Amino acid sequence: MDDSTQSIVFHHLTSSTALQLAILAVLLFLSASVSASETAFFSLSPKNVNKLKNSGSRQAAAALKLLGDQDYLLATILIVNNLVNICAVIVSNSVIDGVVGFNSHIVEFVVKVIVVTFVLLLFGEIMPKVYAAYNAPGVTKLVSRPLLFLKKALHPFAYILIHTGNTVNRRVAVRKGNISMDELTNAIEITSDQTVEEKKILSGIVSYINTEVEDIMRPRIDIVALDYRTDFPAVCRIVMESGFSRIPVYREDLDDITGILYVKDLLPYLDAGPDFDWQKLCRQPYFVPGHKKINDLFTEFQTSKIHIAIVVDEYGSTLGIVSLEDILEEIVGEISDESDVNRSDYTRIDPDTYIFEGKTHLLDFLKIVGLDEKTFDDVKGEAESVAGLMLEVRGDFLKEGDTLRIGPVRLTVESTEGRRISRVRVHIDRSALQHHHSPS
Repeated sequence: MDDSTQSIVFHHLTSSTALQLAILAVLLFLSASVSASETAFFSLSPKNVNKLKNSGSRQAAAALKLLGDQDYLLATILIVNNLVNICAVIVSNSVIDGVVGFNSHIVEFVVKVIVVTFVLLLFGEIMPKVYAAYNAPGVTKLVSRPLLFLKKALHPFAYILIHTGNTVNRRVAVRKGNISMDELTNAIEITSDQTVEEKKILSGIVSYINTEVEDIMRPRIDIVALDYRTDFPAVCRIVMESGFSRIPVYREDLDDITGILYVKDLLPYLDAGPDFDWQKLCRQPYFVPGHKKINDLFTEFQTSKIHIAIVVDEYGSTLGIVSLEDILEEIVGEISDESDVNRSDYTRIDPDTYIFEGKTHLLDFLKIVGLDEKTFDDVKGEAESVAGLMLEVRGDFLKEGDTLRIGPVRLTVESTEGRRISRVRVHIDRSALQHHHSPS
């Protein structure tokens, strides 16, 4: 008999050891169940979640409740998994001592540490997680109600775990320090590897993170919309004249937008008579607050598979509309198509003189004339457009010929439509760029 055989002595199986062996089997099953549940819950696709919502079963309801608070779900799974694995290691050590006697510390180490760890990993972690990855909905339903009970039972411990983790994360984040957007932009500017176009796109990505929907939306005054009562021939005419592929539809006024008409939905009915009920083609509008970040809206557009949203204020009044194209243009710059040919917002008269549309956004204006984005920060207030800036500074309506000077910029009202400033002549005094004057 070789040395390895002599170093192991087998004992008779007692009733106490048999009970411990049964307990170990239960613990191994629990470990496998908890590991499988972690993979199942966090690998559910949106389609699977929708099926759970439509299921109506108590298991599905429990699963959705757990998914609604994923931090506590994960904390509960981790606590249970660790407790079960610790108990499994303790019981397995007792079982091994009851069944086997060791005359070699090396063999004892191999059996108690390496073999036990391998068995726990294989049957308690790896195999359950592989199975759950391919059967996520079924496993989720199976474990949802027991997990919901455990979540409630272990809530105080999960609370401590979550808030301790958040505190550590905040402190680590502070120690790492925050890189400002200006620093990122400067870093992009001093890199020499990128082309001008690449630098422009990278700068767009940096500003994209903190840009709000209000900053890029088409304002209310420029919205082309359809009255719900408009007859079909008039609808076709407005669609042709606007050049837009998606048009809001309202009942009373722009604060009561009830749908979005997709022009492509009209194509099969172009030969329909004047009494055609075009309203039935309208799709449900999507509303977003003006202060929503555009990176969040972009994700929502992707998830919901929509391309346009109505921007509203806290009272539900319509501020404007924003499209997927508007968001993409923040990153890659202007995207021109056949409908944009005659929609230029400015004309350059000479190197320092321009004619701008009054509705031109201030950030676009400053980029075009080559001024710093913070040029008007001290005076613009809530203004977002060139015309809005002039009204903010003057504090009253302006008429044709009125002139304002703001630092190095001279703004003259070129034309108006009613009380609205439609066009503005702009002259940049390059020599005054180093001496920023107050508005006069």
